[in-house]
Amino acid sequence: MNPSVSTIIFNEDRTEVLLVKRRDIPVWVLPGGGVDAGETPAEAALRETREETGYTVKIARQVAEYFPVNRLTKLTYFFECTIVEGAPQTSLETQAICFFPLGELPKLLPPPYPGWIRDAAASHPKVLRKKIAGVSYLTALKLFLKHPLLFTRFLLTKCGIHLNGPFFWKRRLRPTSTR
Repeated sequence: MNPSVSTIIFNEDRTEVLLVKRRDIPVWVLPGGGVDAGETPAEAALRETREETGYTVKIARQVAEYFPVNRLTKLTYFFECTIVEGAPQTSLETQAICFFPLGELPKLLPPPYPGWIRDAAASHPKVLRKKIAGVSYLTALKLFLKHPLLFTRFLLTKCGIHLNGPFFWKRRLRPTSTR
């Protein structure tokens, strides 16, 4: 299983964090995605952030390496980035981009993101190396019972079925006839 990356961008006074709302599973998350073959985690972080937010960023520091704890998780490199240029721009993967105050994060912010945001906000002097917390089969069951549609969409993405793929959105975004 290829590793993944996640990035965090704070506003200038570090009181707000940038989140993206996914198209396939409409929840707020940190920007990120998979590391492509031949790509370093840092390169993947820059690419994924640009693709999902429209911003060109630079890496300020590596916050952590999170290690998988089950089949729902994978090795994730977590970077803090700063915006170099650009403007917020949605994509085939994202339907919204917004800064949220650290004390008012969205309710549909799935684990492990709240913990990762806390880790980044704490500004540890060294790269954290720890297991992914908050993602267990029991948590998955609770999320399924509370949000069955969202969780089903999550499972589909884990199986490689992305409801935000180009084919899906080309069909949904096709102009309708005025006749």
